[in-house]
Amino acid sequence: MGRKEDNIEKAKNLMNKLSRIRNIGIAAHIDHGKTTFSDNLLAGCGMMSEDLAGKQLVLDYEGQEQDRGITINTASASMVHNFEGKEYLINLLDTPGHVDFGGDVTRAMRAVDGAIVVVCAVEGAMPQTETVIRQAIKEKVKPVLFVNKVDRLINELKVTPEEMQQRFIKIIHKYNELLNKIVPEDLKGKWDVKVEDGTVAFGSAYYNWAISAPYMKKTGLSFKDIYDYLSAEDQKSLSKKIPIHEVILDMVISHLPSPAEAQKFRIPNIWRGDKESEIGKSMIECKENGPLALMITKIILDPHAGEIAIGRMYSGKIERGQEVYVAGMPGKNRVQQVNVMVAIDRIAVDFVSAGNIVAVTGIKDAIAGSTVTSDPDAEPFERIVHVSEPVVTVAVEAKHTKDLPKLIEVLRSISKADPSIQVNINQETGENLMSGMGELHLEITEYRIKNDHKLEIITSEPIVVYRESVSKKTPSKFEGKSPNKHNRFYIEVEPLPENIIKALHDNEIPENVKKYKSEVLKTLQELGMSKEEAKGVFAVQGMNLFADVTKGIQYLHETRPLLEEAFSAVMKSGPTASEPCQGIFVRLVDAKLHEDAIHRGPAQVIPAARNAIYGAIASSDPVLLEPMQKVFISTPQELMGDASRELNQRRAEVKDMITEGDSNIFRVM
Repeated sequence: MGRKEDNIEKAKNLMNKLSRIRNIGIAAHIDHGKTTFSDNLLAGCGMMSEDLAGKQLVLDYEGQEQDRGITINTASASMVHNFEGKEYLINLLDTPGHVDFGGDVTRAMRAVDGAIVVVCAVEGAMPQTETVIRQAIKEKVKPVLFVNKVDRLINELKVTPEEMQQRFIKIIHKYNELLNKIVPEDLKGKWDVKVEDGTVAFGSAYYNWAISAPYMKKTGLSFKDIYDYLSAEDQKSLSKKIPIHEVILDMVISHLPSPAEAQKFRIPNIWRGDKESEIGKSMIECKENGPLALMITKIILDPHAGEIAIGRMYSGKIERGQEVYVAGMPGKNRVQQVNVMVAIDRIAVDFVSAGNIVAVTGIKDAIAGSTVTSDPDAEPFERIVHVSEPVVTVAVEAKHTKDLPKLIEVLRSISKADPSIQVNINQETGENLMSGMGELHLEITEYRIKNDHKLEIITSEPIVVYRESVSKKTPSKFEGKSPNKHNRFYIEVEPLPENIIKALHDNEIPENVKKYKSEVLKTLQELGMSKEEAKGVFAVQGMNLFADVTKGIQYLHETRPLLEEAFSAVMKSGPTASEPCQGIFVRLVDAKLHEDAIHRGPAQVIPAARNAIYGAIASSDPVLLEPMQKVFISTPQELMGDASRELNQRRAEVKDMITEGDSNIFRVM
């Protein structure tokens, strides 16, 4: 039996030993060396050839990833590592660094309990480093630090040992500063990384070596020795003495939590249900024999196996042939295959239990972000909050008319596999719009439609998505009459305060107001809304609220679902440019209703309420909001003028400019 098969066998046996499992993600700024790093960890554990590690890029297995030299998909792999005489199962997710694929990072963070943040020793912490730390903390994932490309400091920048240590101190200080800006109060200072306790490692993923304080004690090597090896350009000896997988995986096992520890503090953060219920207790205790709770974080479309749903098991076990429910979907799904992922290979197993990462086929209704349970009424997990939204749109049409039905099917499956791609299929006009995080994101998706789905398409030039809002309160209430003139609604609108918009974006206010009435009331009052208005809020749509502040109007309660429908329609397509609305507080201040139910049906109430909201927005100085991109540009002194000129042509606003050595860094909005 080869070493790889041997490891797969060991992995199967470790699956239900919770204290011996670590679920980790690798996250960093683009080109800081994550995939090379992941490859070497896999090679060290016997999952691939050591000579090819770092060159083969097993986890960048798609053609586009290899051609462009970037990671596009989050890839997962399981491996076994021996630490202090015991074997541990490590489930690893390698995430993209490019800002256009940030959604993938956020979804991966939902599946793991710990993260290794990789920072390049030459560039230091970059904007995307801050974003990935923010994404990890939001999901209560504990990060540790790996400083990569140390060899470049000596071979390219020719630094002295003292300068090298100064640079490390600066990177660690900056990392801890970013971390403490983001972590909740109860964790401030607790998750800081320090060289002496072994939560930081330094090394070179490309040359396969790393060092940490505990490993220095173990091997007797000092920074000075490493400096001498690097100066002599003998990195081969270093990779034999201090192989990267040993140092890093020892750090992971010592400092990152097992599922049993992590779920105690992560479940209350990602699940709003009753902690004392059977499923609540089972998830917090990570029980194998409890009810099933699986969070899907990724869907892969495989030409042979169909849709493969990858996700994290929080409770229970999933096995072949089992019937499961997807929250919010009618009907059951039958599990066809249960697998563990090792890069591109799927290893079939009989079942996977709580605390592990699983790949399942047969769950047709799932999309990335779905909750899969054994109980149809179970409370789903919180929706995953992304750092940025899809803001660039292209129109997509089939090159040949006969492919029209296939195009709609392909667009639906693309948006299922990647929720950061939003697809708007308009059956009336026949226009299909596809929105993504940026031009590269859309370009890759187009490539997939053409190559993977073998469908010829024509796309328009990309355009930017806007949002509609209002800049002041309605001067007076706006009246909307029903077509039969028997029902009238009086509406006011005003801009929502910034802190409430932020709370809506960050998922702090549940969308299901009916179910979480008291929680919504409490949160809104804490954010400064009056008790009367907060009590009246009965609908949330995106980052907009609808409140009923009327008193004692008969039959109004019966028309509320219809009012909600009208509100939802306007918020999805505003009156100014038919773009979605954001940051609007709609208030129903008065209403006159016909006493006979037959005269206040949907055909009467919905147009009346919709027109009243439209009119109120139109009379409140409507504004269009455009997306802004934060850009950091690092440029040598002589190119500074060209960079400034380029920025000025694009309506950019330079926030500040820092000079570091002989290069300038612009921070632009």
